[in-house]
Amino acid sequence: MKKKRHTLEEIAGKLRQADDMLAHGKLHGEVARALGVSVMTYHRWRKARTAQSQVRAPKAAEPPARAGAGKDDDARISALQLENSRLRRLVTDLLLEKVRLEETLQGDNSDRPRKSGLRGQ
Repeated sequence: MKKKRHTLEEIAGKLRQADDMLAHGKLHGEVARALGVSVMTYHRWRKARTAQSQVRAPKAAEPPARAGAGKDDDARISALQLENSRLRRLVTDLLLEKVRLEETLQGDNSDRPRKSGLRGQ
């Protein structure tokens, strides 16, 4: 069976139609069937639309500049940077510990004599 390609305009229209159907209580499977696509295709389209809206959202949703907000923002950013560096160190420590444990396990397994695959003998 040949794949049917949809234009971006068709996809946008079908997603608007899907939103209306969901607002009226339809299930995702029913919506996909009504649109003539698989559920996976429908979810892929939704995910792509969400990703596009998140890329565009920060520019459109920026709050207007407030007087004196710079200091609050700078303090928040520095606090987040500090937390981020702590979390990075924690993850690094955990990864190093994991590697050490894996090496220990490999060393223990190589020292033991291997059991034969036959059981009960």
